[in-house]
Amino acid sequence: MADIRIAGAPISWGVCEVPGWGYQMASERVLSEMRDAGLTATEVGPEGFLPVDPRELAATLGRHHLKCVGGFAPVLLHHAHHDPTPGIAPLFDAFVASRAEVLVLAAATGLDGYDSRLELDDAQWNTLLGNLDRLQVAGAERGVRVVLHPHVGTVVEKREEVYRVLDGSTISLCLDTGHLLIGGTDPLELVERHANRITHVHLKDVDSALAARVRGGELTYTDAVAEGMYTRLGTGDVDIAGVVNGLLDAEYDGWFVLEQDTILASEPTGAGPVSEVIACAEYLRSVVDSRRRPGHRAAYRAGARS
Repeated sequence: MADIRIAGAPISWGVCEVPGWGYQMASERVLSEMRDAGLTATEVGPEGFLPVDPRELAATLGRHHLKCVGGFAPVLLHHAHHDPTPGIAPLFDAFVASRAEVLVLAAATGLDGYDSRLELDDAQWNTLLGNLDRLQVAGAERGVRVVLHPHVGTVVEKREEVYRVLDGSTISLCLDTGHLLIGGTDPLELVERHANRITHVHLKDVDSALAARVRGGELTYTDAVAEGMYTRLGTGDVDIAGVVNGLLDAEYDGWFVLEQDTILASEPTGAGPVSEVIACAEYLRSVVDSRRRPGHRAAYRAGARS
């Protein structure tokens, strides 16, 4: 069995596009710590974190022996008179030049942050679904895979919205185990029913009690992250082992991106966030290693923790 591909995400170090999210670490420290954690690639993070020029980007990542996986982009997709293609074109150009594979779209509300959301009417849904298919084709023409990321605080968050996309569009999904659970979708059920539509993965584990408070409107997403809603892989309430095994059983060969959203108050002293990333990577590798041992399915399909 081939080794899986594990990448990092700057938000695991608190680096985020949301205004006022928290202290933003410098890229040199983040990339160095990714490399030292044994990761081989990264998503690019928010605008300004890494160079836009493809040659500068390649040089920056090359110094740290990392590849560019691609990146995350919140995009307005449901307005009938707004064409999202021109805004995405520079990302396509940068990704092609840097040999990145994946553009991860989130269906933005048009508001800052992820603490409020909109409900779409049928006409807006038709516009959104049409734009998803158009952008998928545009990406394929450039050799970039475009996927949709169901995400808290966007217009595709809840279970019924995720399945409406699956039924009404041909776009593939980014399976984010945390955002799906918070929005009311069982990530393992989605893998079991639609593994063929999953071509990119963000792995998070979640404290389901805090997630329920977000889902019920008692707590904002940002406050829940600050309170520790995302836990180390294998210590929360997502069946991470079941999800990983289900994907690998379905011959998934994309990236597993370790992405535990974090909010920092200041520059970390000591190890900082990298210690959590290392622990998550070790857990993920332990799940994969267990597949090489007899009887692994009995343990992990039951949701056992290692």
